[in-house]
Amino acid sequence: MPNLDTFIRIPKDRIGILVGPEGKTKVYIEDRLKIKLEIDSEDGGITIVLTPEQNDPSMLLRAKDLITAIGRGFAPEVAYRLIRNEDDVFDLIDMRLVFGRSESDIKRIKGRIIGAEGKTRRLIEELTEADVTVYGHTIGIIGNYQEADAARNAIQMIIDGCEHKTVYKYLQRKRTEMKKEKMQLWETPVKDR
Repeated sequence: MPNLDTFIRIPKDRIGILVGPEGKTKVYIEDRLKIKLEIDSEDGGITIVLTPEQNDPSMLLRAKDLITAIGRGFAPEVAYRLIRNEDDVFDLIDMRLVFGRSESDIKRIKGRIIGAEGKTRRLIEELTEADVTVYGHTIGIIGNYQEADAARNAIQMIIDGCEHKTVYKYLQRKRTEMKKEKMQLWETPVKDR
């Protein structure tokens, strides 16, 4: 098999969180995904290597998303959603792509996304069932495709300048739609699925 190693870089202040107390987080990730992590704590560089018992190259992408999620502010326990549920995805919004290097615009939008005492971020999470983190110039989202898409759309509405009440109405509507779809799925006889 050709060499499929993947290299990524995360902020140096997140390396300790990736490694975990006594290396437990790193070991857990390596064991669950059957990969090896080579971590350079000096520059935040991480090489992800498939182990001989892992013959699925898509695990490199799953590992990359998991490590990036931890690097962009998610607690490992939250990022583990990407291991436990193969339907969950990681989405990253880089506000520098929207605002360039304008720190004041990024700070303002981060404040709007987080909301007073974290209310807006918390509502996005509660109504979509996705997990959201705001770290540096990025916003990370973890959830199944529908959850992540609804959270991303709500965040994009905030970035575009929509009022919070408009975003909350959108989230309520999306939650109702997602609940209806789940109910229909459960009501469909197994032979029809």
